[in-house]
Amino acid sequence: MPDVRDSWPGLDHRRPSRGLQNWAVREPLARWLEAEGRAAEGLRVLDVGCGVKPYLPFFATAREYVGLDLVRTEHADVVGTAEQLPLDDASFDLVLCLQVLEHVDDPGQAIRELHRVTRPGGRVLLSTHGTQVYHPSPVDYWRWTHTGLERLFVTSATWRSITVTPGAGTCACLGMLLATYVNLATKRLHAVWLGRLVNHAVNRVAGWLDRLAPSLREPRPGALLANYHVVAER
Repeated sequence: MPDVRDSWPGLDHRRPSRGLQNWAVREPLARWLEAEGRAAEGLRVLDVGCGVKPYLPFFATAREYVGLDLVRTEHADVVGTAEQLPLDDASFDLVLCLQVLEHVDDPGQAIRELHRVTRPGGRVLLSTHGTQVYHPSPVDYWRWTHTGLERLFVTSATWRSITVTPGAGTCACLGMLLATYVNLATKRLHAVWLGRLVNHAVNRVAGWLDRLAPSLREPRPGALLANYHVVAER
C-alpha cells in the first residue's frame, strides 16, 4: 500500500485535537485502531462505512484495504449497505465497522453480514455509541449498553469470542456532552476559537477525573459511557 502518513484525509480522526467536542470518542478510538493496525501486516481489511478512510494510514502494512460506503466516492471501492454487503463469504481477515451501527436500519442483519464476510479465524472491530446527541447521517436510530451489544452479537451470529470495552469513562462522556453545547453556543457567537479553548479544558479535566477513579471507566450500574469498542472473533 502507498505511504500516506499524515497527508491522507481525516487527520482530525487519527490525531484529534483535545478541543474537539467529540474528543472523548475520537481519541480512544484512534489509539485503539492505531494499535490494531500494527498487527495487520499482510491482512485483507474491509472498512464498512469508510467515508474518506481516515484510519487507512494505521493499516499501511495490510495486503489490501477495501472501503465500502452507501455511495460511490473517490475513497469508496464498493457501494452497498451494512445489511447487504456485495462481497464474497469469508473474504476478509479483518472487518472494520466504525460509528456505523447506530445509523443502520437492521443492526442484527448488519452483524450477520459482518460475520459472513469475515474468514474463520478473522475478526470484526466495531465501534458505536453508548451515549450521544441525536446526529442523523442521514438517520440515527440506536444507542447501546455493553450488555445490549453483547446480546446483539451473540443472537445474530456464532462467534468464538466477543469483548465489549468502553472507549472512555463517565466523566469523559459528561465532558463530551458539555463540550457539544459549548461548541454550539460559541458558533452562534462566531467565537469558535473560544469553544475550542473551553473544550480543551473540559476534556482535560474530565479525563483526569476518570484516571483518578478507575471505577468511572467501568460499565457498572450508574455509568454513562460515550462509546464502545467491540472485538468479535469468528
